[in-house]
This record gives sequence, structure tokens and C-alpha cells, in this order.
Amino acid sequence: MSYYRTLALLLSAYMSLWFLISLVRKRNDVADVAWGLGFVLLAWTSFFLSSAREPRGILVGVLVSAWGLRLAWHIAARHRGKAEDYRYLAWRQEWGKWFYLRSFAQVYLLQGACLFFTSLPVLIVNHSASGSFGVVNGIGDCLWLIGFLFELVGDAELARFVKDPRNCGKILQSGLWRYTRHPNYFGEVAMWWGIWLIAMGVPGAWFGVIGPVTITILILKVSGIPMLEKKMAQNPEFADYARRTSVFLPWFPKK
Repeated sequence: MSYYRTLALLLSAYMSLWFLISLVRKRNDVADVAWGLGFVLLAWTSFFLSSAREPRGILVGVLVSAWGLRLAWHIAARHRGKAEDYRYLAWRQEWGKWFYLRSFAQVYLLQGACLFFTSLPVLIVNHSASGSFGVVNGIGDCLWLIGFLFELVGDAELARFVKDPRNCGKILQSGLWRYTRHPNYFGEVAMWWGIWLIAMGVPGAWFGVIGPVTITILILKVSGIPMLEKKMAQNPEFADYARRTSVFLPWFPKK
């Protein structure tokens, strides 16, 4: 069985398992925890399936693990003791009798496909003999670190803000959130562009651009920013905040 087919089948089984977990837990937002962990699974499985096992593969595996494990822990902690995430609650009501079938197909299998395509730079690194490490790869390291810090700090700032009862009904507009309305999403996209740059120099790395392009489209156009902005728009503070603050790329606020 081919390398990529084996990984695709493993990922399908992994997402199917999380669908079963969602049935037991009666909440589909466990898929958000599965997201980060799925990247860790693919990174190290692809590494050990490969005969190359080059240092670059260890590097991307460590970086993906640092991001994926932290994200999974953060989301699990955020969900603990709370009702199912509003997005999944809405779908539970909208899909009616088709809820379970559509959940399996649209939440788990489709997310698994997006996860696979996003992971392509990592899979290519582990499937190919590694070339020399150059300036472009170093830029990728720096970009990944910047993205990781944006996501880490942005999530921490938001968690502190939400815990303070004085902020009920307000929008966080300080720290990194002063320069972008979505520092955590910017961080995630930056990290995957960084991973792709780290992969450059490996045969087939150009094809891996599908990875960062996939996550960029998902966050900017599909399930990331559009859905969250629609919810935020219900807050009376949002219009002024949106007028002053960059939606994605960090920049100085307008006066």
C-alpha cells in the first residue's frame, strides 16, 4: 500500500473514532480537539513510515507537536464544564433527522480531508530525502515561531479577558487584539506557511504549498473568521472595533 494511501486510511479511521466519541459525549465540538491531535498523528506516523527519517522530519514533527498538543489542550480546557460550541449547536438544530449522517460527513470526514491537505508539507518532508538547510528554511523557522507566539499569547489574553466577570458583554481590544481582530487565526496561518518554507529544498516541496493555501482559505473564507465575525457583529462594540482594527494581518489601529 502506498505511503499517502496508508496515511489517508489511518486518518479516516482516526476521524471515525472521534465521531464515535462525539456520539458518546453527545457533543460534536470534540472535533476541535481532534483537529490538533490529528496533525501530531500524521506527522509522526509519516516519519516512522519513511525510510529516510531525516533531521528535517524530526524538526517539523516537533514543531507540529508543540502546536497541535497545545491547541488540543487549550480547546479541551475551554470546553470543560460548558455547553456544546454554538456552531455545532446550530447545526444540530438545522440538520434535523440528517444530523448524524451530516455530522460524520461534514464535521469529521471533511475535516479529516482538510487536515490531510494542510499536512502535505510535513508528509512530503518525511517521504523524501532531505536537502541542505538554507536561508529560506531559516525564514520558515522564524515565521513559525512568530505564528506560534501570536496564537499562544492571543489565546492566553482572551482566556484572561473572558474569565473576568467585568468584561461580560465586551470585546477584547487590547494586547495583540489591538492590532488584529484574530491574532490566534493569524498565528495558525503563519505557522503553516512557516512549515512549508521549512520543507523547501526537499523534492516535491513546491507541491506542498497546497497545505498553507488550504488552511488560509479555511480560516479566511470558510469556518474561521467569517463564522466568528458573524457572531461578534451582534455585539454593539463590534462596529467601532472592526472599523479601527485590521481583520487579519497585524497592523496599527486606525484613529
